[in-house]
Amino acid sequence: MLGFILKFILTAVLVYGLSMVLPGVVLGGVGSAAILVIVLGILNAIVKPILQILGFPITVLTLGLFLLVINVIIVKLADFLMSSFDVHGLLNALLFSLALSVVNAVVDLVMD
Repeated sequence: MLGFILKFILTAVLVYGLSMVLPGVVLGGVGSAAILVIVLGILNAIVKPILQILGFPITVLTLGLFLLVINVIIVKLADFLMSSFDVHGLLNALLFSLALSVVNAVVDLVMD
């Protein structure tokens, strides 16, 4: 349980850091980053599998590159749901999504 809480806090702090580094990504603060991590987790658990099933033929045709589009959709949905999180443009959403994936991979390596 402690590992889960520590991973959550570390991810929230790194998401806030990403919002400071990446252009076009605005986040209200560390508290908003914690809420964003929760919202992205819920969207990844509920909406992402549905989009992956619906987009499976396109994903096969593009050799998996359509999964990047699905990640951008998830980030833009989080942008729509949260007033304290704003991503300007699809390219910035793609960069945020890729950077967030790298951050999550590093957090998983450090915590495990």
